[in-house]
Amino acid sequence: MGLSKDIGARVCAVKGDAHKADELVRDYLPFITSETAKFMARRPVAGVDDELGIAMFAFHEATQVYDRQRGAFLPLAARMIRNRLIDYRRREARHTRVVSLDAPQFEQDGDESKTLLDQVDSGHDEIGERHMRAVTRTEIEEFTRLLASFEVKLTDVAENCPKQERTLDACRRALTYAREHRDMLDRLERTGKLPISDLAEGSGVERKTLERHRKYLVALLLAYTNGFEIIRGHLCRLDAHQGVDAR
Repeated sequence: MGLSKDIGARVCAVKGDAHKADELVRDYLPFITSETAKFMARRPVAGVDDELGIAMFAFHEATQVYDRQRGAFLPLAARMIRNRLIDYRRREARHTRVVSLDAPQFEQDGDESKTLLDQVDSGHDEIGERHMRAVTRTEIEEFTRLLASFEVKLTDVAENCPKQERTLDACRRALTYAREHRDMLDRLERTGKLPISDLAEGSGVERKTLERHRKYLVALLLAYTNGFEIIRGHLCRLDAHQGVDAR
């Protein structure tokens, strides 16, 4: 079977069907291999590099959790592949450190001293933190590029954020209405513009309020419809702090 023009529809069709899911993984093996290569900085070798198998599993896992209402499938699959590979590297790094950490260390006079495990702060996962910073940086870069295609900068989210409680509440109603009406999100993604007139009419929020905070609204809607897990988590905390319902 060739690649479907509508990968989202095909992914939805394979849920619960192991045979079709495996077929989809095979069809998109070039994509999976490419994402693995980005992570490894070289092309993975089938049957040799565990990373490729892990990436295939992550792609399959993505087909099972995909929600078409939340955006495109391939960006989600790419993130899940990267996250699974990061988890794998972290486990491998911890395993590699077991022998050296448990081995006794000797002073210059030959007397046995403390093990490295005794000397290292085990509560500090430097490797994990480094990987997490890399993942966060990559997601921010992707989100920044997406925002730029809508003529929005990342700094606009904070600068364009409503400051008054009444305005925050109005934006909350508009965001909730847009997320509950998929056609609003589809039009935003298709045209690159927020359908302000229809959003104002449907949500009951004044048009001038939506226009004033357009960039803020666009950024939040894009974050919640394109699988940006880290950014979405940050926005959830930001919205909760400001009183905006981010669910």
